[in-house]
Amino acid sequence: MGKVTGFLEFERLEEGYEPVEKRVKNYKEFVIGLKPEEAKIQGARCMDCGTPFCNSGCPVNNIIPDFNDLVYRNDWKNAIEVLHSTNNFPDFTGRVCPAPCEAACVLNINNDAVGIKSIEHSIVDRAWAEGWIKPQPAAVKTGKKIAVVGSGPAGMAAAQQLARAGHAVTVFEKNDTIGGLLRFGIPDFKFDKSHIDKRVKQMEAEGVVFKTNTIVGEMPKGSKVTNWAKDTVTPEQLNKEFDAVILAGGSEQSRDLPVPGRDLAGIHFAMEFLPQQNRVNAGGKVKDQIMATGKNVIVIGGGDTGSDCVGTSNRHGAKSVIQFELMPQPPEQENKELTWPYWPIKMRTSSSHEEGCEREFAIATKEFIGENGKVTAVKTVRVEFKDGKFIEVAGSEQILKADLVLLAMGFTNPVETMLTGFGVEKDGRGNAKASTDAGGYRTNVAKVFAAGDVRRGQSLVVWAIREGRQAAREVDAFLMGSTTLPR
Repeated sequence: MGKVTGFLEFERLEEGYEPVEKRVKNYKEFVIGLKPEEAKIQGARCMDCGTPFCNSGCPVNNIIPDFNDLVYRNDWKNAIEVLHSTNNFPDFTGRVCPAPCEAACVLNINNDAVGIKSIEHSIVDRAWAEGWIKPQPAAVKTGKKIAVVGSGPAGMAAAQQLARAGHAVTVFEKNDTIGGLLRFGIPDFKFDKSHIDKRVKQMEAEGVVFKTNTIVGEMPKGSKVTNWAKDTVTPEQLNKEFDAVILAGGSEQSRDLPVPGRDLAGIHFAMEFLPQQNRVNAGGKVKDQIMATGKNVIVIGGGDTGSDCVGTSNRHGAKSVIQFELMPQPPEQENKELTWPYWPIKMRTSSSHEEGCEREFAIATKEFIGENGKVTAVKTVRVEFKDGKFIEVAGSEQILKADLVLLAMGFTNPVETMLTGFGVEKDGRGNAKASTDAGGYRTNVAKVFAAGDVRRGQSLVVWAIREGRQAAREVDAFLMGSTTLPR
């Protein structure tokens, strides 16, 4: 695996970033990928560890030591073949995956992990540049028709796998463009949408049909989707016209914060704020766009979505940005003896934080304060986690200025009307009820399957791809009696 003594000879090399002062002036990707020779050296660091925990740490079970070794040996064409054997879209994961594989790397026990994500990024970018990624249409058609509801990474992965198995696949998307959360939730400076467009063209050449601006069933009252959606398809129509249906609509219900003053103007969900900027970047027009320009911005929620709100606010030209996290500040370095090979809790500073942001930990919001119907401040209190619950710290209340508040506390469940429209049973969290084990993607409704966040709850892009691939395998077996699609 790589060079036998490579992990002793070479240090981990991180991908570079454009300078802050340059990148905050636009919405372009700013990560500087490794040069081929740099990627080769990083591949050389992969140990002959015997048991590659990185494989199990990766949700799609990428065969990581193999493609590391191939890069080290300058066999890039075979490297992309190995990568594609488990992952339909390494151009997505190589940019936005948090890399749990690196946390599980054996070298990470007492050293810096192999830069797996950066190597993956290098492989797929080179493969596109060299023209190695081509459509793979099925040689034989089965005559079976499958509907996929939702065009995020789970829906796209399922659709591509099934099309390559010879089925006729139609993807239904309520938005005006394909991509789901990848398209509208992740800022362009983290993930340029041209990567989705290239994959859509590849899939269309493989026979996948995409139908945008199409609502399946009914949308909840007040949904802004109906502003651009033109067509409606009923669950009954899909069940009648297709041999199988995969629900891959994601987990879209944002977690709210029902405290006094919540109805004030200037308080928005992150998924109201972020998609608007992505639409503008794509050349669209957004009426009354939510802007952070010149405002004191408070982002409530310390995860990736909150970080995306920070980066977008900085590009708007916010006066100040503060990000709240309910949990206490984690340690700078995890105790590897206790956490390896699992995902550790430790202090993580994103590129958006580096662009300018004040971070507050162990803090809760008690009230939104406003004047003339608009938010002007947030009343907070410090908290401690004791006996399984958060306790307010006496005398720690404070009031912080806020002209714009962005709620980025995650998502609770999928849009309820989609599941109820098909009659799909829900679990205790409101997700489609189906086993989380491989082979458990079938719902209680005949011919109806579920994959991605709609089934497992809010999760990672890489998990969505895994779910889509696994659901495709189960659907293929359901329709044909057996399947040759990979696990």
